[in-house]
Amino acid sequence: MNSYVMYIVVIVLLIISSFKDKKKTKLALKKAWKSFENILPQFLGVIMLVGILLAAFNAEVISKIIGSESGWLGVIFSAVVGAITLIPGFVAFPTAAMLLNSGAGYMQIGAFVSALMMVGVVTAPVEMKYFGRRLTIMRNVLAFLFSFVVAYIIGKVAGGIWFY
Repeated sequence: MNSYVMYIVVIVLLIISSFKDKKKTKLALKKAWKSFENILPQFLGVIMLVGILLAAFNAEVISKIIGSESGWLGVIFSAVVGAITLIPGFVAFPTAAMLLNSGAGYMQIGAFVSALMMVGVVTAPVEMKYFGRRLTIMRNVLAFLFSFVVAYIIGKVAGGIWFY
């Protein structure tokens, strides 16, 4: 239901914008379409990859690997995968939702997404070039450790934690 409300609000605002200045509205729509075209290949690629993985691994397998029963081993696995994966945020969150729907645990997804957003193993060489080796390593290690704090908090809040 919220999606419909958002669509209606956007359409109303677009109509208002069109009445105020048609040229700017048209330019904004062209820029939005260009952005959409640039984002679409990445988005579709990751969604297809996740779809294939979900087809290959049923909910039972996903639950064993990164389900809430997998414990800290699943959290560590998820954090490592998140740290070495380069996925933009607009793709990461729908991916996380799909994994949750397929049996992944809240803590594991929390670790995955937080490591994905904060740790940059793939981008480390570029970061080292600008910030230096020591700072890059320190930032990535601290971000990786913090992903476990995030996972723990998410587990406490959302997942019905299984340890004390």
